[in-house]
Amino acid sequence: MPAWLLTDASPADAWRPHLNAGTLWAAEVDGDVVGYLAGRVDGPRLHIDEVDVLRTHQGRGIGRALLETAAAYARLQGLRELTLTTFRNVPWNAPFYASFGFREWDPDEAPASIRQALIYEAAKGLENRCAMVMRL
Repeated sequence: MPAWLLTDASPADAWRPHLNAGTLWAAEVDGDVVGYLAGRVDGPRLHIDEVDVLRTHQGRGIGRALLETAAAYARLQGLRELTLTTFRNVPWNAPFYASFGFREWDPDEAPASIRQALIYEAAKGLENRCAMVMRL
């Protein structure tokens, strides 16, 4: 994983479309935002663009709660899947999502938007990425 991913954060305005669409959720502890999940509807799926929990609050179920919230929203909207792209070999990425019910998605089975996302990420120098899907 490139070191810049651990230090560079997306500006808040990058998530405004998710907020406007109602697909941005924040987790608070004692009035402070400690994590968020940004998703977007992509056909019959809710695609998760980002899940982030402050390191000081990881391991407390916050990421799992955000995923549960997103899954509940997707079900209410009649969506059939949650999808995301992530690092295959980072313990708090693909293995974490697998423990929630995601499975690695063969790129040949994935829709064009997911394949394009993986190509874009590879062009940015992100290696060992995979797409994952969870049926609802």
